[in-house]
Amino acid sequence: MSAPTRKVLGRLSLPERTFVADALRTETVGGVLLLIAAVAALIWANVPALHNSYESFSHFHLGPGALGLDLSIEHWAADGLLAVFFFVAGIELKRELVAGDLKDPKAAALPVVAALCGMAVPALVYTLTNLTGGGSLAGWAVPTATDIAFALAVLAVIGTWLPSALRAFLLTLAVVDDLFAILIIAVFFTADIDLAALGGAALGLAVFWLLLRKGVRGWYVYVPLALVIWALMYNSGVHATIAGVAMGLMLRCTTREDEKHSPGEDIEHLVRPLSAGLAVPLFALFSAGVSVSGSALGDVFTQPETLGVVLGLVVGKALGIFGGTWLTARFTRASLSDDLAWADVFAVATLAGIGFTVSLLIGELAFDDATLTDEVKAAVLLGSLIAATLATVLLKLRNATYRRLYEAEERDDDLDGIPDIYEEDDPAYHLRMAAIHDRKAAEHRRIAELKTAERLTEVAGGASEDDDRRA
Repeated sequence: MSAPTRKVLGRLSLPERTFVADALRTETVGGVLLLIAAVAALIWANVPALHNSYESFSHFHLGPGALGLDLSIEHWAADGLLAVFFFVAGIELKRELVAGDLKDPKAAALPVVAALCGMAVPALVYTLTNLTGGGSLAGWAVPTATDIAFALAVLAVIGTWLPSALRAFLLTLAVVDDLFAILIIAVFFTADIDLAALGGAALGLAVFWLLLRKGVRGWYVYVPLALVIWALMYNSGVHATIAGVAMGLMLRCTTREDEKHSPGEDIEHLVRPLSAGLAVPLFALFSAGVSVSGSALGDVFTQPETLGVVLGLVVGKALGIFGGTWLTARFTRASLSDDLAWADVFAVATLAGIGFTVSLLIGELAFDDATLTDEVKAAVLLGSLIAATLATVLLKLRNATYRRLYEAEERDDDLDGIPDIYEEDDPAYHLRMAAIHDRKAAEHRRIAELKTAERLTEVAGGASEDDDRRA
């Protein structure tokens, strides 16, 4: 007998669905704040009366110079606050590897291959555009990153009823995307290395790991140690956000018998609002403030570097993720979930073309020319806007189908707090539903008998009146 065909993007398990819903709820709120911060930055930087204050504030330096940390506010946002973002990304990745979809190699193949193709194709599109146009190849990595918070904010704004399987696919894609973005930053955008500082950071990470293994608790132990590790990593020449993801990966994300949640999940629950609600929006406020004008936007499509970024985000991401997903299904002999169509995968792939936080960061690291850096940032903003608009149109075309699927996922007729779709194989669920239907049937029979009696009374009363009139 042949083995059953494996489904891709099928229904999530109930625990995974609950985790994804909680994570996406926080990221969506953070994404809305991110949008607000980006718009505020553009207004602040482009209103003539405010432009100088934006530049002055962004480049204002503070911090202990003796420790090599006399940085501008813009620099603190990029190297400091984003370390919190990557710390959460590290915990997410660890949880996915030990308890989530990436734990099963067969299930992990889809998001990993899709993410890799979704990074390779945009890089290839950028490279070909610049080889043809004679531009700089330094920005090849700029269009490779997906911004999950921005993408979810778009979903919140357009009000789509995207099924949980597609939302989870988008989230897992972004987690894998973040991992490879971190590797790209570490390998390709590391300046001269200070071995002493790097060794100190490694020693600090070893102490961090040892304390976790020993079960030591208390934020007053870990927060100062994390700050020391971050400072040493920054002074080593390796991008300081690497410290964040390294510490996130060290946390235990499996539960023991006496635990409801793992330490990693508890810490992520505490830190994620700080990352999504403060760290990333502040980074956007001091990174998205680029000068925008009609001529500047027109130049985006005439310079190979900026055109490569736009095409990479809009075309490369969609083709890469869609192609990677299709190839994975094709060569693993899997089929798409019966509830979804390939048009849904393409819409989500287009939505993944929103590259904001990490794309802006890589744009700052890739180019030494400040003017070109600002132009590339404008290209990231424009490319993300185009991808968001196209995804909105594609998702709206299927919104009625999504709403039907969402309502089926959420239905809880027996009112036990668990969606009925997860209890179809449970005899107790069907007994509860039978009792509910019996009560409803009894109520309807009672109402029917009452209405019948009322009708008979009316008929009898009417006949009596007729007899009186004849008399």
